[in-house]
Amino acid sequence: MSHRHLRALRVLSSAVLFAANLFTLPAAAAQAGVARIDLQRHDLSAPGREAVQVRVDLAPGVAFGRHTHPGEEIIYVLSGAIEYDVEGKPPVTLKAGDVLFIPAGTVHAAKNVGVETASELATYIVAKDKPLLTLAK
Repeated sequence: MSHRHLRALRVLSSAVLFAANLFTLPAAAAQAGVARIDLQRHDLSAPGREAVQVRVDLAPGVAFGRHTHPGEEIIYVLSGAIEYDVEGKPPVTLKAGDVLFIPAGTVHAAKNVGVETASELATYIVAKDKPLLTLAK
């Protein structure tokens, strides 16, 4: 196979995996008052791992329920006030410029406790073959 064909195959494979991940997100991930904008997704040098960056906007008073990720989540709050409830820790409210690290598989939830739309930049370092988000029971 030529270099051009291998590159096209690689791009097609990435598109298929990206689409598959979108369809494996639970329906609750698309709840009213929550907007998720996928910014980028890249393979990492660690086999089977990828980095995914997403902007998440929460309308005032909106909560995103308890869930986990198949890897680490690194949060940077862009605007507003978001209360994070991370299993095993007391709830914490973060504002623009604050950061939070959530270990792999840790159950957590978020709620906009402000009067304006709250936004975060979420960076996930996750296993490629698993859904990005799983709702906790």
